[in-house]
Amino acid sequence: MLTRDYYFDLPEHLIAQVPSEKRGEDRLLLLDRKESSFSDYMMSDFPSLIAEDSVIVVNNSKVRKARVYGKAETGGIVEFLFLSPEADGSWRCMAKKSKKQREGKGYVFEDRDGNPVRSARIVSENADGTRTLQFSEPIDESFFSLCGHVPLPPYIKREDSFQDESRYQTVYAKMPGSVAAPTAGLHFTKELMEKARTMGFPIYEVTLHVGAGTFLPVRTENVEDHHMHTEHYEIPAETAAALNEAKQSGKRILAVGTTSVRTLESAADENGVLSKLYGDTDIFIKPGYRFRFVSDLLTNFHTPESTLLMLVSALAGKDLIFSAYRHAIEKEYRFFSYGDAMYIRG
Repeated sequence: MLTRDYYFDLPEHLIAQVPSEKRGEDRLLLLDRKESSFSDYMMSDFPSLIAEDSVIVVNNSKVRKARVYGKAETGGIVEFLFLSPEADGSWRCMAKKSKKQREGKGYVFEDRDGNPVRSARIVSENADGTRTLQFSEPIDESFFSLCGHVPLPPYIKREDSFQDESRYQTVYAKMPGSVAAPTAGLHFTKELMEKARTMGFPIYEVTLHVGAGTFLPVRTENVEDHHMHTEHYEIPAETAAALNEAKQSGKRILAVGTTSVRTLESAADENGVLSKLYGDTDIFIKPGYRFRFVSDLLTNFHTPESTLLMLVSALAGKDLIFSAYRHAIEKEYRFFSYGDAMYIRG
């Protein structure tokens, strides 16, 4: 399986740079696997399209304002993407112009008004290209509120704005820790979720903190040679019990977003039972994978040659996915994080 087999040409004007004017007012492409067909709808139609006897699973991870600028001792400004804390209070980060950010180099982090908040120093240069920062004093979420920016993906060619603080966040986000939004969930309003519940589709929450690998393309020629990034997930015991009961009674498991898929498939054992309820996962779902737990998926349109495009191809079949993508391009759907949605059903 070659990475280039997952390339498609996308006109640049279809890459959504801003969200829809109002949350939930997005287009929805229904891909029916049984019929090998696709149809055009709006996201407001979603509850009426959900397959009978479905339960919905969403990822409640909250996007951290993890893009932070530090003032180097040498006077330059360096952009850091804060990935995860270590046990000793240090933080693993990605750094722009990383070759210049060497062990021992110090930085001051300021708030929006230019007031110093914390100082830190690089204490290690890691094999994966990241840097570990040790702070003068421990930091918590208030540090990111004061100093951070919304970590928009690199294909959004603008600086973050006040609007992004709410729109690049799901309405059910609770657990801080992601450096990218679980974007399929951005389409939901509270009203839409309530409508789905009223129609008999319960909604359950899991957590997977989206990591830096979301931004990274597959760089190997052969798909099998690609190593996935690791992400932490958790499923509450009562949620797992309810989902296991639903699965065993024949209900369909509708995952909202590829992160929900990765969580459920990582937790499921060979018998399709959620048994490993927390941990770190580097699961790589690609064509040939046998799904243990997930039946259907609500997702966005993904970047060429990405692991996410491979995941949806595993679920619906590569040929059908690429036919749907050609249709979406022809109909000028909006692509990627702030783009439109696809519901893979059946």
